[in-house]
Amino acid sequence: MATQFILIDRDTPYILPPCVQDYLPEDHMARFVVEIVDQLDLRTLSAVYAGKGKRPYHPAMLLALLFYGYATGVFSSRKLEKATHDSMAFKYICANENPDHDTINSFRKRFGKEIESLFVEILVLAQTLGLLKLGTVSLDGTKIKANASKHKALSWDYANQLEAQFKQEVETFDETG
Repeated sequence: MATQFILIDRDTPYILPPCVQDYLPEDHMARFVVEIVDQLDLRTLSAVYAGKGKRPYHPAMLLALLFYGYATGVFSSRKLEKATHDSMAFKYICANENPDHDTINSFRKRFGKEIESLFVEILVLAQTLGLLKLGTVSLDGTKIKANASKHKALSWDYANQLEAQFKQEVETFDETG
């Protein structure tokens, strides 16, 4: 008897487009983040927008995107942008919109202090509800230049040994070369 597999059909279109509510289970962390951010007072962020030019993304969506990204280890604005295309959780948070990396980064820079205090509020709420695991969320993505490669971190004795070895190899090469 031949095995009957589930049909792989990537070409049949949906009769109705899927609803973003259908993307994730009810207890998913992305739903929690959106719900918490929707309860925050974001008037200080919203008031800054002048209403001129292209319609901006809502600060609640960008804040939820950043917080969920930080909570899941996605810090780069380019990776966040990519995740809005690839990840169902990020699609849910952005309601199928795809803010570009420049928009995400500009929002982060423009409202850095406000975002920091809002992240603290979110973490306090999560702690109060018993949903916070310490060490899950990191707010710092600082990159620091360092000279800690093998070549820079040699002991003096070992460096002298290497120098002597290289000199000997060069002399041997000159004699045979």
